Amino acid sequence: MKLYVIIPLCALFTLTQQASPRDKCVCELTNSKKAFPHDKLSTVESDAAKCNSNITPQKTLELESLLLGLERRLPQLEEDVSMLEREDDGELYAVISLQVIENELLEIKQLMDRLNSTALGYERLTADTTKQLEDLRVEMQDLETYDTMEVVKKQQENQRLKKNLTNCKGPRPTPQPALPHGNCPHGQFVNVTGPKVNTQGEYPGSYKYGAWGRDPKPEAGKEKWHWLVMLTSSDAYSNYVRRYSSLSALIGGVSVPGNVQIHSSNPTTNTIQGPNVVLYGEALYYNCYNKGAVCRFNLTTKTIRELKLPEGTRFNSKGNFCNLDACYPYTDLDLATDESGVWVIYTTSQDFGNLVLSKVSDSEALALNQTWSTSVYKQGVTNTFMACGVLYATRYVSKDVEEIFYSFDTTTELERFDVGIFINKMSRNIHSLNYSPVDQMLHAYCDSYMVSYKVLFQ
Repeated sequence: MKLYVIIPLCALFTLTQQASPRDKCVCELTNSKKAFPHDKLSTVESDAAKCNSNITPQKTLELESLLLGLERRLPQLEEDVSMLEREDDGELYAVISLQVIENELLEIKQLMDRLNSTALGYERLTADTTKQLEDLRVEMQDLETYDTMEVVKKQQENQRLKKNLTNCKGPRPTPQPALPHGNCPHGQFVNVTGPKVNTQGEYPGSYKYGAWGRDPKPEAGKEKWHWLVMLTSSDAYSNYVRRYSSLSALIGGVSVPGNVQIHSSNPTTNTIQGPNVVLYGEALYYNCYNKGAVCRFNLTTKTIRELKLPEGTRFNSKGNFCNLDACYPYTDLDLATDESGVWVIYTTSQDFGNLVLSKVSDSEALALNQTWSTSVYKQGVTNTFMACGVLYATRYVSKDVEEIFYSFDTTTELERFDVGIFINKMSRNIHSLNYSPVDQMLHAYCDSYMVSYKVLFQ
């Protein structure tokens, strides 16, 4: 017996139950509509996901980073050429200046090559994506024909009504709180531009980890001097600081007076451990070898003082900065400078791995003046620096971008996790980062590159 029914399935179930067990009932359900193409919908969803993965904000930032690098280098090249024309003595100065200009031209050419290659890649990506979007639009219109109950049409109408309602009410802007700036004479920290300098100096590719910068409290006659510390042993230790009489000398690799040695052995007691080093008042501050302590090495007297940090301070790579994939070795202690002096950032067992900040006295008797605990986890941070009494922390976004996401104002003790200032990187990793109050620059050491950025206040 064939029974043709066009009734709900629940009724069909009931009918089947009422049939006599001796009767054989065969039911055939006929659907007058076309079957929904689930395979086609899966294909559309997969294509849409590929579009999302191909077009990301990081791709825009990559191009912006290259343009910024080029924009900063061209005026610097013009300035160096003009200086050479004005001050050429036909001897040592000319040789050094030509070497600096040659390095700058090489870096500009490399940037131009990368820029052209990236622009062509984006042009192809734009054409491919445009075609994919058009195909997706056609397929979605075809799928809408299966929407017999007009669910999609009603959702679209609701979206239009909501938009009209929002426009009718008018904009209601939410004021954004200002970034903290402590007692900063420059005003509010608003952005970072650059890089302004990007060089490997006299040891291209030789030392992956290190730090560099300027002394915020220099001796008379050394106002333009720069310093460099490279971790020359096991990418973890060093026993000297290298001095340069100017930025051009550092780029050209002309070190005067040369190395100031802490000890002839490397490593040994009270030599440098880790890349987070600063110079302040002709004294080098760093993590003492194999200790949870800060060492201060006086470059004039060659004497060392040691400051032991609180009990439970993590050291020897037990409290490092980390990115998404790995941690940076021996970054337990981070030394920083700002307008007020030297700071040390670390973590302790008592603080469960959260950042701890202490102000270091620059008096003859080395000591901690004041300490603050924060609620940001140290291994969720890639670097920290101080500016105007405010602690800033960065995190890894991509191989081209780092974000300043966190701040702690030591004046108000206000914490923020939404700073949202981005740094365009020239290398994947930033191994050390420090602020120079002399010229409001950030000095970064990145996979053997020395890079600087301008900090903008308003």
